[in-house]
Amino acid sequence: MAQRRKGGQRIEPTFGSGLGALVDVRPSTRDRVAAPGGGRKKAATSGKPPAADSRPAPRRRGKGRRGAKAQRRSGSWLARTLRRGVYWGAVLGIWGVILAVGILGYYAAHLPPTSEWQVPARPPNVKIVSASGQLLANRGDTGGEAVRLEQLPPYLPEAVIAIEDRRFRSHFGFDPFGLVRAVAVNLTAGTLVQGGSTITQQLAKNLFLEPDRTLKRKMQEVVLALWLETEFSKDEILEMYLNRVYLGSGAYGVDAAARRYFGKSARLVTLSEAATLAGLLKAPSRYAPTRNPDLAEARAQLVLAAMHEAGFIDADAAKTAIAAPAQVVGDHNAASENYVADWVMDLLPHFVGSFDTDIIVDTTIDIVMQDAAEAALRKAIDAQGAALGVSQGAVVTLDTAGAVKALVGGRDYRASQYNRAVYARRQPGSAFKPFVYLAALESGLTPQSVRIDEPISIKGWSPQNYTRKYHGPVTLTEALSLSLNTVAAGLTQEVGPKTVARTAKRLGITSPLSANPSLALGTSEVTPLEIAAAYVPFSNGGYGVLPHVVRRIRTVDGRTLYARQGDGPGKVVDSATVGRMNLMMVETLRTGTGRKALLDDRPAGGKTGTSQEFRDAWFIGYTGNLTTAVWLGNDDNSPTRRATGGSLPAEVWRETMQAAHVGQPVAGLPGVADSLLLAADPAPAGGPIPPADVGGDAGADGRPILPAPGGGGPLDLLGRLFGG
Repeated sequence: MAQRRKGGQRIEPTFGSGLGALVDVRPSTRDRVAAPGGGRKKAATSGKPPAADSRPAPRRRGKGRRGAKAQRRSGSWLARTLRRGVYWGAVLGIWGVILAVGILGYYAAHLPPTSEWQVPARPPNVKIVSASGQLLANRGDTGGEAVRLEQLPPYLPEAVIAIEDRRFRSHFGFDPFGLVRAVAVNLTAGTLVQGGSTITQQLAKNLFLEPDRTLKRKMQEVVLALWLETEFSKDEILEMYLNRVYLGSGAYGVDAAARRYFGKSARLVTLSEAATLAGLLKAPSRYAPTRNPDLAEARAQLVLAAMHEAGFIDADAAKTAIAAPAQVVGDHNAASENYVADWVMDLLPHFVGSFDTDIIVDTTIDIVMQDAAEAALRKAIDAQGAALGVSQGAVVTLDTAGAVKALVGGRDYRASQYNRAVYARRQPGSAFKPFVYLAALESGLTPQSVRIDEPISIKGWSPQNYTRKYHGPVTLTEALSLSLNTVAAGLTQEVGPKTVARTAKRLGITSPLSANPSLALGTSEVTPLEIAAAYVPFSNGGYGVLPHVVRRIRTVDGRTLYARQGDGPGKVVDSATVGRMNLMMVETLRTGTGRKALLDDRPAGGKTGTSQEFRDAWFIGYTGNLTTAVWLGNDDNSPTRRATGGSLPAEVWRETMQAAHVGQPVAGLPGVADSLLLAADPAPAGGPIPPADVGGDAGADGRPILPAPGGGGPLDLLGRLFGG
C-alpha cells in the first residue's frame, strides 16, 4: 500500500488533464468531515486568527440553478427511459422473431416434405345442358364451372379483396398489420368482429388443412401461405380462391354460387350481385340470400362501402348498386331439371368412367317441353291432389327415336329428390292391356273380333270390371276402349301369359314380368320410363327404341369423350299390325276412358290405367311426334281417393302434350287416316268418366252407343277393312 507523505497530508488521485479539466471530482477541504476532538492539524500560521473578511462566504443555491438542474435530471430520465425502451423492445422483438420462427419451424416439421407439396386438382365439374345448349344443372363436388380471372367482371374479385384482404396485392401471404388490427378491433368490440387471415391463408386452409381451430393448424396455415406466395402469382392465387371457396347451399366457387343464388354464370353478375357473393365469405349460412335476405343485403351494402373506401368504385356506382339489390332465384333447387341431372350422373360412369377435368354433357332434353311437363304436374296436384289423395307424380316424354325430351321425377325436387320417372316401379293397371291386345292381333285376331264380356274364372281367379257390369258381345276395339277386365284376362289366357310377357319385353318393358293370367291387368310393376318407351313403336311404325338422354359428352376444350351412335332394336311390330293397334287405341280418346286426353288439333292414341285399390293412376299416350307417360299416386303406396287414369293423369297428359306440340307439324299415326281421327266428339266438361258410362249416350243395357254403320267413323272403316 502506498505510504502517506509526512505531515499527514492526503494525496488525492488525479484522472489526467483531459477529463479532469471537464469534470473535477476531487473533494475540497470543506467536503471533508473533521476528526473528533479537533484532531485535524492546523496549517502553519502566525498564530493569529484569520481576518473576518478572509473567511469563505457560505455557498448559496439560487432558484434558477436548482430549476435548471431539475430540468436536466428530468430530461436525462426521459432519455434514459426511451433508450432503455428501444433497447429492450429490440431485444424482445428479436427474441419474438426467433420464437415465432421456432414455432413455425416446429409445426412445419409436422408437414410432409416440401417436395411433395402440390395444389390438389379442383374436383371436376359436370355441366349438363339441354338439346339447345341451355344449362340444366351443374353436378360434381363444386356445383359450378372453373372460371378464369379475366373472364369475371373486375368488380367481383375487387369486392372480395375489399372486404376480405385489402392488402392482398402487397403482403407476402401473411399480413401482420392486418392481424394486429383484427386483434385490436376484436378486443375493443368484445367479440369476434374481424379475422386476421389473408386470402392466401384461407386458400391454404381450404386446399391442405382440416377446419379445426388449433395453434398447430394456424401455424401450418401460415407456412403453406408463404409457400403459395413463392409458387404462384397473386392472380393465380386469387383465381384458385374464387373457384374453390365455399359460399353456402352446397356451392363451391363463385360460379356455382352465382348459379345457385342468381341463376346465371359468375361471368354475368352485376355489381350488387358481386357484393352479395363477397359478403357470403364471412359466414355463408348466415348471410345466404335464400335464408336471410335482409342480412345478405345489409352485408352487401357493407361490401360496397368497403369497395368505395378502397377506391375500386366511385360513390355513384355504390349508390346505384345499393338502390338495386341482388334478386335471388328462389326455385333453383326445386326445378325438375335436377331430376334429369341426377339421372345423367347415374349414367355417366357407363359412358366415360372416371375423369379429371370439367366436362359438358349434351342431353336430348327440350327445355320448353320440360317446363310444360313440370308446370302441368304441379298445377294438377296443387289443384286436385288433396281431393283425390294424390301427393306425387311423374311425367316422361320421348320422341319417335326414344330420345327423352322431358322428364319430371316428382312434384318438387327440393322436397324429394327421388326420381319416380326412372326408378319407381308401380303397377300399370290397364295401361298394360295394349300388349295383351297386340299379342292377340299377332295371333290372328282383328280389331273387330268379338269376345263375350261376362263373368270369368281362371284357375280360381275371377276378375271383374271396374263397374261390376258386363256388356255381353263386344269387339276387341270396344273392349280396349272401355278397358274391360274380363276380356283382357280371357285374351291373355287364350294366347298365353308367356306370349303376352314376351310381347311386352319385345316392345321395351325391362322389369321382371310374372307370366300369369293377372298380368293382363298390369299386376307386374314397371317404371314410367320403360312403359313410355314400350308405347313408342305404336307412334313410329313399329320400331323399338332404347330410351336415352345423353347425346354427347365432351371436355370444355371440345374433345369428344362419347357420342351416341346406332338406333334401337329395329322393327318389333309389323306395319299392318301397328295400324290396327292405332285404330283401336284412338278409340280410348274418342269414346273410351281417356276422353279427357283428347287433343285439339292432331290424332292421338293412348290408354288409361288404374291399379288395385286405386293406388296408381296412369295415362300413357302418343301422337306421330311424341309419346308421354303420366303416373300419379303416393310414395308409400297408399290408396288414392278413387283417382283413375281417365281423370287427373289424362288432364296432365293433355296439357303437357298440347304445350309440347306448339309449332310442330301435325304427324299422323301410322296406318290411320288423319281425316278420320280429327272429327272427334268434344270431351265432356264434367268429372272423370267411368268405363260403364262412357260417351254420355247409353242403351238400356248400359253399353255406349257406337257410330252407326256408314257413319264414317273408324269402327266403320275397320268393318269395311276386316269384315267385321
